Amino acid sequence: MDKNTYRKGLISTITCSILWGFLPIYWNSLKPIPSSVIIFYRIFLMSLTCFLICLYKERSLRGVFEDFFVDRKKMIILTLAGLLLTANWSIYIFAVNAGFIIQTSLGYFIEPLIICLFGMVIYKEKTNKYKKIAIVFSFIGLVFMIVGKRELPLISIALALFFAGYAAIKKSIVLNPFQSLLYETVFIAPIALLVVFYLEGTGQGGLIYGGGKFGLLLFSGLATAVPMGLFSYGANKIPLITLGLTQYISPSIALILGIFLFKEGFDKTQFISFVIIWIGLIIFTYGEVVDNRER
Repeated sequence: MDKNTYRKGLISTITCSILWGFLPIYWNSLKPIPSSVIIFYRIFLMSLTCFLICLYKERSLRGVFEDFFVDRKKMIILTLAGLLLTANWSIYIFAVNAGFIIQTSLGYFIEPLIICLFGMVIYKEKTNKYKKIAIVFSFIGLVFMIVGKRELPLISIALALFFAGYAAIKKSIVLNPFQSLLYETVFIAPIALLVVFYLEGTGQGGLIYGGGKFGLLLFSGLATAVPMGLFSYGANKIPLITLGLTQYISPSIALILGIFLFKEGFDKTQFISFVIIWIGLIIFTYGEVVDNRER
């Protein structure tokens, strides 16, 4: 992997994480639209956004879809990735609108650990001592939080497992980012559209909440496609371990938003865990600097 490719991948994934970190503000602003309505609009509009981008580039429907339907193995892998992504989105939207932003933050703190483990076990990726120390600190911080709270954070665990599985699958497929996202939702999007028609037709959709809220809802596709496109672009350009550890930026931002903007409870146990994890991130950052100098 050359230095320029690595740098582009790292910049893309970091930018993606920053955008994801601030997205709870957008999703929360859609209240009182139900989470179920937001989820179906999000799936369809994201797929539509990716389709229009791909159509503009390829200039024909055949050019957009020929890489998908001619390869059955690729079709199965990307469809599975889409199902994992949809499950992750659904849990995330529900959690944000139900007031569990800190729970989502914990989930995305766990997720990079699982991605790192997948990288070492599945793809046999090697890592330096700094990243290993960072993983250990992150694990200690998470265990401390779970033990201190004396409860199993089901939302957090589900978010972590679904997205880590998605990231691992993405690593095995090299495609244009928006084309990949389109393929992942090509079978799910029509179902989502039918549900949207049903909800609007029965007075349960987004239109009943007024033009302002509905107009805001229509940006859900763009708000999803842009960071996901950045993630897809970067995922195949950096090691899975590095990809996993850079994903700590997003939950750190979400945690701060949950505490200071949305006024969720944040106790001493959570604070100590947060500090431990960020010590690991500092060590990881130093390791990235050292690696970059050697490339």
